[in-house]
Amino acid sequence: MADNTKHYDVVVIGAGPAGYISAIRLAQLGFKTACIEKWINPEGQQVLGGTCLNVGCIPSKALLASSEEFENISTHASDHGITVKGASFDLKTMLARKDGIVSKMTKGIEFLFKKNKIDWLKGEGRFVSAQTDKVLLEVQGASGVDSVSAGQVVIATGSKARHIPSIPVDNKLICDNEGALTFDKVPVKLGVIGAGVIGLELGSVWRRLGSTVHVLEASPQFLAACDESVSKEAFKLFTQQGLKIEMGIRINEVKTSSKGVTVAYKTAEGSDTEVQFDRLIVSVGRVPNTENLNLEAVGLSVNEQGFIPVNDYCTTSNPRIFAIGDVVRGPMLAHKGEDEGVMVAERIAGQATHIDYNCIPWVIYTMPEIAWVGQTEQQLKVEGRAYKAGQFPFMANGRALGMGTPEGFVKILADAKTDELLGVHIVSAAASDLISEAAVAMEFKASAEDIARVCHPHPSLSEVMREAALAVDKRALNM
Repeated sequence: MADNTKHYDVVVIGAGPAGYISAIRLAQLGFKTACIEKWINPEGQQVLGGTCLNVGCIPSKALLASSEEFENISTHASDHGITVKGASFDLKTMLARKDGIVSKMTKGIEFLFKKNKIDWLKGEGRFVSAQTDKVLLEVQGASGVDSVSAGQVVIATGSKARHIPSIPVDNKLICDNEGALTFDKVPVKLGVIGAGVIGLELGSVWRRLGSTVHVLEASPQFLAACDESVSKEAFKLFTQQGLKIEMGIRINEVKTSSKGVTVAYKTAEGSDTEVQFDRLIVSVGRVPNTENLNLEAVGLSVNEQGFIPVNDYCTTSNPRIFAIGDVVRGPMLAHKGEDEGVMVAERIAGQATHIDYNCIPWVIYTMPEIAWVGQTEQQLKVEGRAYKAGQFPFMANGRALGMGTPEGFVKILADAKTDELLGVHIVSAAASDLISEAAVAMEFKASAEDIARVCHPHPSLSEVMREAALAVDKRALNM
């Protein structure tokens, strides 16, 4: 009987940022590579890109940009002496622009797969068995089940929105991140459960477009992962913009009716409150996608948090199987997954690539943006490490004033003895771009003095990075 199994050097399961980047790097290194991806878009087309490109990072940033444009024109143009009367927007066009960007990006990945001779296996992949010299898989596609074997397998199946069992998501009245990107009209009253990255970004989009936004967060601490000075500044700025944020609440009940969604909750002070919204976004984190992989067939399992255990190089307990991105420990960040995908590909090729996870930058794409890399001040205090801090505000920066974005600051933490950079924290317009300088500096074990001695262009937002570095030794020149 003929063997219809397709054989590859490496098979990647999942074509999100972690998976497709890993597949491309593997192909560049000369491996016969395939990538399994099942994603079907609302038009019924099979597409690459995973959550990030289809319903996550890319479409949300497109809507953030559109809503910022509208707010700038309708609210801030007069600061520049520009009069705009009756500014309005067409939500259908705004959403179509977002969808067009998504389509362009996903087709771009398809082009890269063809360019690098990567086979796209359309369907859902699952393990069958692990043998001494190969791993067997099957792909459930529209036309049936295909058998595949590989010398190595990379799991990159990503994550999905965490749902609360008592709050059923229908993506009509009660939405997760996917539904919140496709509202057919602007809600008059919008509720958001969860004051994390996604909740704040999506809440900001709809606030700018006219919604009254009320954010409910169970934790008593706002943006607990951030440096405390950053979280305090962000809370102040977001509430000034119009977001109503309540911390330390406990949801009692959520009900839907023809009038919308009613949320009953207990406040931090202990009083029972009920609020009615037109729509509700549930944004309480994400969980790994692992349930349909049949991990048991190859001797793998997940830990209590649902992640696949791996070592520092993303190798599982089976040396032929790797796992990267949102299915493993560490921050659920697309660029972290991409770096892991490259590392795994190069280690399969015999290279000694590694990742310094302390140098991975974080970004929240609100306005102003929030970005940081390295340790926070509270982490250093717990660690007992002696440090010094320098901070400089954008309100003293000519470029920020000219742009009309004087909010925020750069804060730099350095070792008290060696001056080595330990953490950099930014609240500002373009923080997502400014943080790259800090990430590069930390990768090279630079000191605050190194940044202070580098000539920065004037006028530019980057000058605030230099001034903060100077402020570490109380040498800021413009303050």
